[in-house]
Amino acid sequence: MATYTSNHIEKIDSLEDEKDVKERDFTTTQVLSPDEADSVDAKDLGATREDVLAAEEKVEGMSLERCVKIITEVRTMHKHDQNFPTDILIKMNEFLDNPDVLANPDNHPELVHEMKLEAVMVTENSPYAEVRGVVDPTDDFDMPTFTIRVWIIGVLFSAAGAFINQLFSIRMPSITVGTEVAQLLAFPFGKLLQRIFPDKEFRLFGRTHNFNPGPFNRKEHMLITIMAAVAFSTPYTGYIVFTQALPMFFNNSYGYDFGYQLLNTLGSNFVGYGLAGLTRRFIVYPSYCVWPGSLATLALNKAFHSDDSQAVPGPFGKLYSWSRLRLFTVALIVTFVYWWIPGYLFEALSYFNWLSWIAPHHKTFNMIVGFKNGLGLNPLPTFDWNMVSGVWPAMVLPMFSITNYFAGVIISGFMIVGIYWTNAFNTAYLPINSNKTFNREGGRYNVTRILDDKGMFDNEKYQQYSEPYMSAGNITLYFWFFAAYSATLSYTFLYHRHELNRGFKSVWRDLKNKIRARRGQAAEEDDDEFAEDIHYRLMKRYKEVPEWWYFLVLCGALAIGMAGVGAYPTNTTMAVVIYGVLLAIFFAVPLGIIKAVTGSTVTLNVLAEFIGGVIVPGDALAMNYFKMYGYIVTAHALSFANDLKLAHYTKIAPRYTFWAQMIATLISSFVCTALFNFQMSFKNVCLPNAAFKFTCPGDYTFFNAAVFWGTIGPIKIFGKGGRFTSLLSGFGLGFVLPIAIYGLQKAFPRQHWLRQIHPVMMCFGALIWAPYNISWIWPALVFTFISWKLVKPRYLAFWAKYNYVLCSALSAGIAICAIVIFFALQISDITLDWWGNSDYDKGCETAACVLRPIPEKGYFGPEKGHFR
Repeated sequence: MATYTSNHIEKIDSLEDEKDVKERDFTTTQVLSPDEADSVDAKDLGATREDVLAAEEKVEGMSLERCVKIITEVRTMHKHDQNFPTDILIKMNEFLDNPDVLANPDNHPELVHEMKLEAVMVTENSPYAEVRGVVDPTDDFDMPTFTIRVWIIGVLFSAAGAFINQLFSIRMPSITVGTEVAQLLAFPFGKLLQRIFPDKEFRLFGRTHNFNPGPFNRKEHMLITIMAAVAFSTPYTGYIVFTQALPMFFNNSYGYDFGYQLLNTLGSNFVGYGLAGLTRRFIVYPSYCVWPGSLATLALNKAFHSDDSQAVPGPFGKLYSWSRLRLFTVALIVTFVYWWIPGYLFEALSYFNWLSWIAPHHKTFNMIVGFKNGLGLNPLPTFDWNMVSGVWPAMVLPMFSITNYFAGVIISGFMIVGIYWTNAFNTAYLPINSNKTFNREGGRYNVTRILDDKGMFDNEKYQQYSEPYMSAGNITLYFWFFAAYSATLSYTFLYHRHELNRGFKSVWRDLKNKIRARRGQAAEEDDDEFAEDIHYRLMKRYKEVPEWWYFLVLCGALAIGMAGVGAYPTNTTMAVVIYGVLLAIFFAVPLGIIKAVTGSTVTLNVLAEFIGGVIVPGDALAMNYFKMYGYIVTAHALSFANDLKLAHYTKIAPRYTFWAQMIATLISSFVCTALFNFQMSFKNVCLPNAAFKFTCPGDYTFFNAAVFWGTIGPIKIFGKGGRFTSLLSGFGLGFVLPIAIYGLQKAFPRQHWLRQIHPVMMCFGALIWAPYNISWIWPALVFTFISWKLVKPRYLAFWAKYNYVLCSALSAGIAICAIVIFFALQISDITLDWWGNSDYDKGCETAACVLRPIPEKGYFGPEKGHFR
């Protein structure tokens, strides 16, 4: 960050005096001279004009002593933070490590001034430009928040969204209403209630309320969005209920019992919420916990509730003055119209596997370039934004994150090639990149052939059928899953132990202060005040949610979940619920920190399956309970924590957020549970000829995984002498990888590119395989590079104003278009049958090719009766 002096300010002010930029249209041009452009260039300033002007107003009150304390704490917190600008960190090192700077500050006026600006910036705003662009460092404490309008719209949206998402969750393809749709529709609904509701007060719960407390505001809007985000997530219980009750799966009649369904739904949902609240000091409140994925939501909220027509300099030497809302509206309409082409009229543009058209039957070529059945090495794989951001939200998450992710994709891709072409694990007889499980004849593994009448493992049937086999892509996936889990633990300790220590100190300090207050003693001061940004300090005005509230929710949900297991003939100990929650507690903070910094989630599903299968071998249902509470509780906790960060940024009182999430979760739980039996009543449900295409693809995957991990069990597969035992070396590699990177960073401190390496994200990138491939991530890398490396450093104000709003508009436009296409055409099975929709897949893209044919004897692997 270069020094921003009064000369810079005067030059920028002179630009505004010369042109009335507020009256400019988005397309109006103004070519800036090189000197003028440099004065507002983000590459030099590291902040927008408004950010630095605000800091300049307060820099005179920043003493050198206070500046040193702030910069010292900021450097400690952010020295390993890839989101924090490297050039700023270099300046901090020079400021703190050069004795002459502090001894003779008058000899270094530019550096001292620059560090004072930075100290003001990080304490009076956010340390990150992307946060400053969408979150205001101010708060209206008296702004109405939990209003009647929020109750009405939030409850209706929660119920409607939960109903739609659950009803069509078993359809292939599914239809999903996203949070961006709720956020978009909430604004006109809020404005409508603002117009029709009377300005009349009433008393409720000892407080005075107003039907119409003024204009529909940003806090109300965000609270409705948070309720929708909670409710739109369908409960994981659905997988267990469907696979347990239906005859093509386990066929247990008590799976139809509403009480059983409700107890397990409430238990799994609310345990996650309680855990999120208990970990908020570690993954919500700290400023380094950016939660990048939430910034698009915040940008859209700001677009609806701010007047931002002031022009900003952007590409091609122009000034751009469209408001965020205007850009959002136009982009949404354009996206809605355009997506009819790849979404319905010309579907080949989505899976644009044009390289396969060159030689559709060439096995090796298609295994490398194939979009659907290959590794996806395709420079132009799609014209569909839904595919571009399908795996990775392009332009939203940080560039360092996707770079590490892509590096992991490439490294693991070479691993797949090595495994496949050497026929390791008999993979050459199978498709190269599939998430299916195969038998020794190369067909789909039929798990029902190894079960007895009670759904338990039958070794005699197993020995007469087949061992399970996996593709090279799936084998690689499991190896890197194991690596990601151990890497998460070692990385968190090495790179975030300072932050963890601060979190535990905060918990201990609050506990002591409560004891002091009871004794009439003064509270102990927070010695980390310089590490907190303005948002944390503003939120201190509001009453906090006591820890015991969340703990009570956690314990209550745990008891409900145990009742759901123990009160029915599941033949499963209630202890699996406790084991699962313990796993979630152990990983919630490490995974939460990584999610808050990178925007990506390392899920616990494989680890939960692995441990659950070891604890309860041969019992698929018991393993499912362990998986549900070990995996989905953590996933829900991180999702709820993300919503808590949205409320934190928007300055919504924590207790309002608490009740909004609780209410939305309760509504979603009852609505979705009420639909389970209704869905299972459809004709031929979960069969190929099911009504409304309710073929339950996710439930079949869940059932196969249950039998694979629960019935067969990880001991047979990964234990001593098992076919895939060597994959357990991933745990060792993952644990060592962060240590090696940390050592390189310490050994070569001047190689600043090493600071951008994130070993967990590299492991996470390898998890894209089976069924996804390079074609799903390469376009996101290109668009993110353009946004974060070409536009952002040169036109920071332009990028901060428009980047996240554009992403929200693209996602919302596609979501609305998909809903219209589904209900207007697809639900009635109205299709366009032409080459661009049905015949563009040829050869190996229609049915996956294999490297080697099945041996003449008709199978591969050991003889029957000799399986482990």
